[in-house]
Amino acid sequence: MKRWGVKEEKAKHKELHYWYVSKNKTIGEVGEILGIAEQTVYKRMMRLGIKSDPKIKATYIAKPRGDIKIPNFYSPALAEFFGIMLGDGKLSYYQVIVTLGTKELKYSEYVVDLIQNLFGARPKIGIRKNGYKDVYLGSIVLTSWLKNEGLVYNKVLSQVGAPKWIFNNSIFLEKFLKGLFDTDGSIYKLKFGVQISFKNKSMPLLKSIERALKILGYRPSKVSADTIYLTRREEVLRFFKEISPANPKHQVRFAGFVKKLCVGSGAVKRDGL
Repeated sequence: MKRWGVKEEKAKHKELHYWYVSKNKTIGEVGEILGIAEQTVYKRMMRLGIKSDPKIKATYIAKPRGDIKIPNFYSPALAEFFGIMLGDGKLSYYQVIVTLGTKELKYSEYVVDLIQNLFGARPKIGIRKNGYKDVYLGSIVLTSWLKNEGLVYNKVLSQVGAPKWIFNNSIFLEKFLKGLFDTDGSIYKLKFGVQISFKNKSMPLLKSIERALKILGYRPSKVSADTIYLTRREEVLRFFKEISPANPKHQVRFAGFVKKLCVGSGAVKRDGL
């Protein structure tokens, strides 16, 4: 990020404070006024010490978004969303953010559609200078509800696990693992096979993954170095067939490994994966 001089920093602070605090504009409205992305406004505010809290506004009137709908029941899609959020998601006071890699534009669009179908409003995609993508949606009503449902501002610091309702049925478990694997999982080649891994620094979440896999009939490794593995060939094949990851980067890597996985197993056909 460009380094500002003292005068420029003061000018930026005055400008953002004027529109956000004095004029009671939303972060999105400030972005439109200044001709910059909503996510850029938020980052500048954090950099300048201006809290994104409506309570600091002199003329604040709570006006919840009219396009946000809160689900009135748990669903497979919501389970997948929770997996995504506990993988690469972040919850702030007013915003839901999912940060994805430089080559994950197609998957970013998938996440946008999933969030819109769940909550009514369509998120935006912000592209950082380093190429990383941020899928983000601003709504205090939504972030408050998600927090009440078990999401936290910092999953590592809070050491959070999967919500209890995820374990209500096998479909929820499959979709939750799908969201987690798409954002926080890996598949890579070993000397004599292929391995799937889930890596996370929240131990309760790793325990949730282990429990979910075992309920679904998999035989994962024990947690080791913040990671859980699936190594058996038949389980890797089954995982990609039944969990069906949506992230193209995993699909491409799996397709490249599938011939090696099927060697010596005449019962498994490629078109059946």
